[in-house]
Amino acid sequence: MSVALELPAAALIEADVRRALAEDLGSGDVTAELLPAAAAAEAVLTCREPAVLAGRAWFEACFRALDPQTRFSWEAADGERVTAGAVLCRLGGRARALVSAERQALNFLQLLSGTATTTAAYVAAIAGTGVRLLDTRKTLPGLRAAQKYAVRAGGGHNHRHGLYDAILIKENHIAAAGGIAAAVTAARALHPRLPVEVEVEDFDELAQALAAGVDRIMLDDFSLPDLREAVARVAGRVPLEVSGNVDLAGIGELARTGVDFISVGALTKHVRAIDLSLRLRLV
Repeated sequence: MSVALELPAAALIEADVRRALAEDLGSGDVTAELLPAAAAAEAVLTCREPAVLAGRAWFEACFRALDPQTRFSWEAADGERVTAGAVLCRLGGRARALVSAERQALNFLQLLSGTATTTAAYVAAIAGTGVRLLDTRKTLPGLRAAQKYAVRAGGGHNHRHGLYDAILIKENHIAAAGGIAAAVTAARALHPRLPVEVEVEDFDELAQALAAGVDRIMLDDFSLPDLREAVARVAGRVPLEVSGNVDLAGIGELARTGVDFISVGALTKHVRAIDLSLRLRLV
């Protein structure tokens, strides 16, 4: 659950890019063949709206997959706020490679900058409360590492990356195990080194989770008064996380109840791409 702005492994980024280019290029870019094979080109990348930039590594990897000698000169870093009309990058290389990689490079940068920009808006809405904003596993299939990186670029924090690095016991797990205490005991026995979180739906389950000695409790769809009551009852003994139907308009009130974390699926699930433009000229 780190917040460091650290890129995923290079192999993951390259795999993302290979899949994206393969579905676009197929047997070859028949339109790019209109350009002279030896032609060189330069391009300017601009942002058409205010945004938080994220995804430079994926953008570069798209072009370098087709022309390893592509040159980049960036005017903004990942995690940086940019204004409408700002020049983000100047690049140059083989003309065919630039036009063939353009769409997928922009897709990555627009998507990840959209995630980062949305995250930054949520972070701003809870500024000064001490609450940490978390993402979820509601990511676009195959792009989890990329989107979770973008959340960090926007100032958010990562929840678990998958079903392997933390235990989150929910309603179905509790029912199958025979109760919260039994589920937590089994989790500790199977994976003693992993953090254990339990999702609770009422105060009775909250008391059971506290008694079981979990590492974190997720309060699912609690009302504002009930959240305040839960915070008072727990009294700092276990970190509390809010989940369920969280939006930008209401997250400030949730944060002021005194909880420790708020998880928001919309950061990575309801993504609006940032409007970017790449203009090219032959040289």
